Amino acid sequence: MMLLEAIILTVITASTPLLIAALGELVVEKSGVLNLGVEGMMIMGAACGIAAAIFTGSSAAGVLAAILAGMAMAALFGALTLGLAANQVAAGLALAIFGLGLSGMVGAGFVGAQRAGIGKIEVPLLSDIPLLGPVLFNQDPFVYASFALVFLVARFLNRTKAGLVLRACGENHAAAHALGYPVLRIRFLAVLFGGACAGLAGAYMSLVLTPFWSSGMTGGRGWIALAIVVFASWLPGRAAVGAYLFGGITILQLHAQGAGLRVPPQLMSALPYLITIVVLVLIMRLRRGGAAGPASLGVPFVPDR
Repeated sequence: MMLLEAIILTVITASTPLLIAALGELVVEKSGVLNLGVEGMMIMGAACGIAAAIFTGSSAAGVLAAILAGMAMAALFGALTLGLAANQVAAGLALAIFGLGLSGMVGAGFVGAQRAGIGKIEVPLLSDIPLLGPVLFNQDPFVYASFALVFLVARFLNRTKAGLVLRACGENHAAAHALGYPVLRIRFLAVLFGGACAGLAGAYMSLVLTPFWSSGMTGGRGWIALAIVVFASWLPGRAAVGAYLFGGITILQLHAQGAGLRVPPQLMSALPYLITIVVLVLIMRLRRGGAAGPASLGVPFVPDR
């Protein structure tokens, strides 16, 4: 029972940053914008979060700094792709590379510096229930926030007029513009939301998961978050399933190495990324080569002047 509890808890901690980042990117892509710079925004959130937390002595300040850093990177991407109609794929890749380099400079003075992690929220009485108590009722605020985000994003996209307008911009931006909706403004706000979520996911990496800074600590999680959006067919509920699936694979390969399985450790470390590729290929084949994403995804929009 204790081993099962430990495995479930580690799966939750590994899956939370994937889920938060994937939900942000899902909203961005629903608006018709493809931002491949999630990795860069996450690592900047991690660097700025730990730097602000150590400098101010406040974890809340660290979380706020991480969110603002992610939004600043997203604003740069939005200025290039929405303001200047630059290629979204190229701009996203450049953003990821830029974020990895800039985060190394920001976090250079904090390498090896540690601070106490963010405490957990314990629900009285319920947290004492065997197995379910520690798993469901004794978690850090980021875990509860990720669950709330799934519900809020799903409700926003499917039950509100603003969500319907955002989806319309992603499906047919010309029609949305003809109806009088500010397509570029809506997409820019969606991009900022995606950056905020990526920054928050980065803050989780440096303030909760491993409460210290090291260069490249996101370890490709931004790219997995992008894959989760496709895996989920752009649905928030499925994104939660995908995040926990890939998080579970990451943790199980660590437990397999600890159990002494005679498998090369390099192969076990690459397993989550290999499975990501296999799952994406299977999804595309099941869809017969078609994608279920927004029709205008990645297509630049330049309004008539």
